[in-house]
Amino acid sequence: MIHKMKVAQVCPRYLPNIGGIETHVLEISRKLVDRGIEVEVLTTDPSGKLPEEETINCVKIKRFKSWAPNESYFFSSDLRKHLIDNSNNFDIVHAHSYGAFPALYTAQAKNTNKLVFTPHYHGTGHTLFRSLLHIPYRFLGKRIFRKADKIICVSNYEKNLVVNHFNMNEDKVMVIPNGVNLEEFKDLEKKQKTHSTILCVCRLEKYKGAHHLIHILPNLNDNTVLELIGNGPYKKYLVDLARKLHLEDRVMFFQDLPRTVLLQKYANADVFVLLSEHEAFGISVEEALAAKTPCIVANASALKEWIDNRTCFGVSFPIKHEELTGAIKNVIGRQLSKVKVWDWEEIVETLIGLYKEGL
Repeated sequence: MIHKMKVAQVCPRYLPNIGGIETHVLEISRKLVDRGIEVEVLTTDPSGKLPEEETINCVKIKRFKSWAPNESYFFSSDLRKHLIDNSNNFDIVHAHSYGAFPALYTAQAKNTNKLVFTPHYHGTGHTLFRSLLHIPYRFLGKRIFRKADKIICVSNYEKNLVVNHFNMNEDKVMVIPNGVNLEEFKDLEKKQKTHSTILCVCRLEKYKGAHHLIHILPNLNDNTVLELIGNGPYKKYLVDLARKLHLEDRVMFFQDLPRTVLLQKYANADVFVLLSEHEAFGISVEEALAAKTPCIVANASALKEWIDNRTCFGVSFPIKHEELTGAIKNVIGRQLSKVKVWDWEEIVETLIGLYKEGL
């Protein structure tokens, strides 16, 4: 009888939550299933409102109660116990997100399974409190890197951080970028508008830099609007800032959009902007480029790897409002034809090769 590979994907959150890590795990999971691999997503649900078990796109999902102060860490004794009891039922346990405890549980529970770890590592926390916690947590986090059979980073920037911060052998760390489903972008076309649109798709936290876009909006033509798509703890501040600057009619907030609507937003935008201080990759930049929309990013972290001064342009960090204003004026109206993005199909083929090496 032919052995069917069994893989557990362990992550802090999964559908219906949306974000960079959630998208990453979603895409590789459903494409692994398409190739005959049995996949089970083990994740947490701080809300306690989602089904404990369900199947979406032929991917089995098990959710465990957790405590996630400020939507972080995702402590779950139930998930830890489940992994200790069941890790040896999987050929591969693939853990995601250095900054949350589910990945640590996979290291503590490692048995006969191979452990693959994608840290999505930024090098620091995104608030002063989280940055301070990073220092003692690093002693625990080292255990994940030590126990992992292979570490996958999504950019060269992230790989360098991991190698230097955790004294890793470079041979143990490989780079496999995030991707897009090129098929879902192929028929997108820009719709005619009477205004120009700046688009930003991200989790609404201060380090993502969306507040800079609100501040510089008065420096642009009155027919230029800003669309912010996402949710997070910084949203109230951003809404209040737009109101304070009397920009309620020019700053629009969206969240939980259907995928087809989000894709059309990417296509309709005149420029996509992401000004994060910390990014391990920048998947929303890749999606904007796949929609043939020019991008502006902060010349910081992994975002600098997107800058080619043809399809994606950089602004210095810390952000200077005058420079950002000038960059947006120069980029709006550009038409893109050829862009370089990665397809999830090719990425999953690489991942399967890696999984098979470990068996």
